[in-house]
Amino acid sequence: MKYAVFFLICILLSVVAVGQTKIVCVGASITEGARTTDPRKDSYPAQLGTLLGNNYEVINCGIGSRTMLRKGDHPYWNTDQYKIALSSNPDIVFIDLGGNDAKLQNRVYMDDMEQDCIDMIRSFRNLPSKPRVIVMLPFVSFEPDTTQIWDKVLVEQITPRLQSAAYKENVEVLDMHSLLIDRKDLMPDNIHPENEGSAIIAKRLFDQLTLKTDKGFDIFKGIKSPYTISDFKGYQCADFKIRGREGKVVKPKQAAQGKPWIWRTRFWAHEPQTDIALLERGFHLVYCNVAELMGNKEALSIWSDFYKLLTKAGLSKKSTMEGMSRGAMYSFCWAAAYPDRVNCVYVDNPLLDCRYLADKPEEDLGEMTKDFMAAYNLKTKDDIRNFKGNPTDKVKDIVKGKYTILILSADQDEAVSPMQVTLFEEKVKTQGGDITVMVKKGFKHHPHSFPNPAPIVDFILKATYK
Repeated sequence: MKYAVFFLICILLSVVAVGQTKIVCVGASITEGARTTDPRKDSYPAQLGTLLGNNYEVINCGIGSRTMLRKGDHPYWNTDQYKIALSSNPDIVFIDLGGNDAKLQNRVYMDDMEQDCIDMIRSFRNLPSKPRVIVMLPFVSFEPDTTQIWDKVLVEQITPRLQSAAYKENVEVLDMHSLLIDRKDLMPDNIHPENEGSAIIAKRLFDQLTLKTDKGFDIFKGIKSPYTISDFKGYQCADFKIRGREGKVVKPKQAAQGKPWIWRTRFWAHEPQTDIALLERGFHLVYCNVAELMGNKEALSIWSDFYKLLTKAGLSKKSTMEGMSRGAMYSFCWAAAYPDRVNCVYVDNPLLDCRYLADKPEEDLGEMTKDFMAAYNLKTKDDIRNFKGNPTDKVKDIVKGKYTILILSADQDEAVSPMQVTLFEEKVKTQGGDITVMVKKGFKHHPHSFPNPAPIVDFILKATYK
């Protein structure tokens, strides 16, 4: 605490250099640097300042135990740090509050969370400096005591309310929960990151501030069909019809230069960590529901019209294709037909060869098998065995695009044999294709993705900006 007070006094006495961008970090003990060696240089605001350099001033206005809730046990609203944050008239504000609100004594006021967050956002946006406001979703908690900062409450009650507030106020929102979800080793007391954990946080904020964007771009202006707006995890989503099919386009708060996008081919909003992480980084997220068509010619025709709508509206000529399970069938059918329209392909526990469906008993023929047979006019199991339209049959066309392929494969997948991935990988490499397989050891078909999507995101970013 004495370090925080000393630091704030220094801020008040300092003179800001001409031309500096002023950043305020609002938050509780993680912001303050509670478990770092020396908060003055090891807290994430301090490390962010080091990364940004002399053109920025980063002010740490964190103070332990504080809540976003006005009725919480220790409201941030009543602190000197809040007053200092406002009086500094910042250019950029990071708001990291919500963790302490998960404590049992604060949960009774949870219905106030969204409005309190909205009011907090507005209190800064109404300043003369009109700052850019970025809401940070709560960090993961490994605390076993369910009366304390319980992760279930963070995920199911607090995060959706903060996302809704960010959506209504149209401010940026960062998913900090996944950032350290696989790094319990960096949180020695189960709550607070130490020096290295704080460095990871600082780097994520640095990347957000240095993202190159096209601020004037708004894809919604290019959608000529009537549409409605819905909330997707804090982002605006345009919902409309194209050839009678459900279409969705989610736009980032600021579009990245080049207007990159990720195309979710099936299972909208399932395990959306990668989609959210890319939205944060300026990607658009799109979806067109052709669920029962399994990537056949009709599906590709509808998607071709969807693609033309998106690219005419300004998106890049190449997309990242994302397919989970049978979504891989859709992704690769498109990629084989239009290799010049693909930036990279990411598939997860993928269905790559439908011929195995012929081995199922008649009474076990599920909806997917029936859709597959109808989509390709297959009448018998022999028709399935002789089918030649699988991704494994289209490798020669797939590799023509020279795009990179990422496959996540669970080694205990009970729904789709991992052997399909092995055979597909061998075929792609034989044809000179660029493919990476990440094996999820000890996992079954579900869950898809990674709790921390960083390896997937890094792969897609590298493919996009190569």
